[in-house]
Amino acid sequence: MVSVALFENCTGCVMCSEDNGCTSCQQRLFLLIWRDGIRQYGACVHACPPGYFGLRGQELNRCSKCRSPSCESCFSKDFCMKCKEHFFLHKGKCFSACPPETLAQSSTRECQEKCEMGPWGNWSPCTNQGRTCGFKWGMTTRVREVVRSSKEESAMCPTLSESRKCRMKKHCPG
Repeated sequence: MVSVALFENCTGCVMCSEDNGCTSCQQRLFLLIWRDGIRQYGACVHACPPGYFGLRGQELNRCSKCRSPSCESCFSKDFCMKCKEHFFLHKGKCFSACPPETLAQSSTRECQEKCEMGPWGNWSPCTNQGRTCGFKWGMTTRVREVVRSSKEESAMCPTLSESRKCRMKKHCPG
């Protein structure tokens, strides 16, 4: 709900009605229209308020309402950029819970796709300081690949490599 008191004057209007406020705005401003009961009010604004997006046209720039009531800020009628509290954003839509195969990020209130990981590879040879013998203990490593993920999701992917202690041949041949 937009407050009538904020727009009682006709700042930025090209045409203004005493009963309804602005009906037409200066070139770079947006016309914001809202209803209060059966009354309709108009105001000229530099930026559209939360729940609206700016739509520029040849004759008139206007603020249009986001279609989803759970959307706080939208790029177009059906594409949300930020959801209201208690909702999560996924692919331009707001959800009360993230869809399957996604994880909720509470800090950004966004749903991110889970990583799909490939199988673990074989363990590498047991080495210590680049050598495969001459020490009692060394390290061996194995890796796996990410099968499906986007750049934003890579931070959520599980470990790509792991190492463990291994026993080496204490004496080198020759």
